[in-house]
Amino acid sequence: MAPSAAGEKKPPPVDLPSVHTNDSKTVRFRTPASWQVATRPGQPEVTEARGDGLIVRVLHRDAELGLDSLHVECMLVRLAPEAQTSLDVNYEYDFVGGEMGERRVLDSAFVVHYDEPIDGSRDWRQRNVSLVGGGESVCAIGYSPAAAWKKSKVTRNLLNAVLASVEFRPWH
Repeated sequence: MAPSAAGEKKPPPVDLPSVHTNDSKTVRFRTPASWQVATRPGQPEVTEARGDGLIVRVLHRDAELGLDSLHVECMLVRLAPEAQTSLDVNYEYDFVGGEMGERRVLDSAFVVHYDEPIDGSRDWRQRNVSLVGGGESVCAIGYSPAAAWKKSKVTRNLLNAVLASVEFRPWH
């Protein structure tokens, strides 16, 4: 993480009082109380949270998959079918790697243009954080209307806080 600029105020902590787990009870994350959270129909290992104009999906696989292949699969988890998106994807950054405890991590962020508006926006910033280790594979995917992402520090802080709240069993 880059150091803060001199004199720049640190944003206030984001309040995430609601705790949610996936169907297999192996992953949990936090959201604001007003957000709606449910398992995606027909996809028991995809938990979706929506609120404040943002969407977060947590995808779980009960095996350690190849990190690169998992990350590519998760980057294709879009808000609409591929046929309804532009082939042009504008990457902010791509395949930034690291480690989180015993897990290997890849992180990418990009903007996808949809043919039809989704929740009022055609351009959505998508961030994918893929983690492999501990006998499982997980993707935390955050979606924000691109305009809101660019204009609002509150939006950026909120979405980043929800994505950063993902924890694995055993809970720490």
